[in-house]
Amino acid sequence: MEHPWRLLSLLISATAVGPTSLNILAPALPGLVVTFGAGTGTVQLTLSLYLLGMAISQLVLGPLSDRFGRRPVMLAGLALTVVASFAALAASSITGLIVARTFQAFGATAGIVIGRAVIRDLYERDRAASMIGWVTMAMVVAPMIAPLIGGTLDTLLGWHAIFVFIGLFAAAVLAWTAAWLPETKARTGGGGLGHFIAAAIGLLADRTFLGYALVAAFNSAMFFTFIGGAPHVVVTMMHRSSAEYGIWFLAISLAYMIGNFAAGRWSARYGVDAMIRGGVAVTVLGAALGIVWALLEPHAGPAVIMMPQMIIGFASGFMLPNAIAGAVSVRPQAAGAASGITGFLQFGLGAATSQLIGHLLEGSATALPLAAIVLVLCACSLVAFFVLVRK
Repeated sequence: MEHPWRLLSLLISATAVGPTSLNILAPALPGLVVTFGAGTGTVQLTLSLYLLGMAISQLVLGPLSDRFGRRPVMLAGLALTVVASFAALAASSITGLIVARTFQAFGATAGIVIGRAVIRDLYERDRAASMIGWVTMAMVVAPMIAPLIGGTLDTLLGWHAIFVFIGLFAAAVLAWTAAWLPETKARTGGGGLGHFIAAAIGLLADRTFLGYALVAAFNSAMFFTFIGGAPHVVVTMMHRSSAEYGIWFLAISLAYMIGNFAAGRWSARYGVDAMIRGGVAVTVLGAALGIVWALLEPHAGPAVIMMPQMIIGFASGFMLPNAIAGAVSVRPQAAGAASGITGFLQFGLGAATSQLIGHLLEGSATALPLAAIVLVLCACSLVAFFVLVRK
């Protein structure tokens, strides 16, 4: 690539649209319960169904980009995000808001799935892991920073301002994409549903692909679960402000960024598998610390859940990009399909566990259920790597 950093900056911004839209609404969820007179579980659907929409759309967008090209699918997805974001402003019931959020998710996922495929079109596996490290940073850092933005907007202007922000952000990225994104797929056309089914069967029958994809899926689901449960723990249980919640998440995002920096520097040197091996071990240690702390000090402040998550975030920062690079490199000719399937597993599992944590915390007086699920998912990620990925 003649200007790799210019392209990388665009892909980071496009990737950030989906996770920013997902988590910017999190600090406003307790207020939406009051505004719409709905139950906590119902309002939680604005998060969990958004995740489900992101999961399903990746199964569509990945193969479409293999067939029609990366650029047109990216443009169409961003345009849908803009329309759905402004449509959410007209919602007069929680049902209307949930529907708008689901359509928003279908378009906002384009940057995630296509960004990975674009990088794999251009770079070999270990170099792709370094590049994906920077792009994946947006996938986790954006939802870390988004609550701070969402909490501030909700406090000062109300929840409508959150959707205005998302719509304007997506529109800016759409204009940038139209001006600068090249077509990186060497050959487009052909394929179709039959081609995708054949590629999917081949990938799912490959234990190495499954291993990498499940490492990414369990690790991402852990983050989505934490993001779904942490607002209830910090704001409702601990009686802290949504702005304080956002500040804690900013600290976690910094830890993740340091991990991403490590991935960018070390992945090409040490290789994908070594980076994953170290990452999954440290995430389990961090999660174990979290559950011990929650047992010893069940009624302490936000540090009980946030400090262990900083350790997990650092390790995930250098592990997750390598897991994704491994998954999309098993069969490079089907990078779009591999990216879509991996994303489906990430967000589908995340949708299920984030909804589950909402119900578990509803009947709990401490953060222990959240700490327990984080530990289980981190352990599953470790097991998936050591059992399925061949040396």
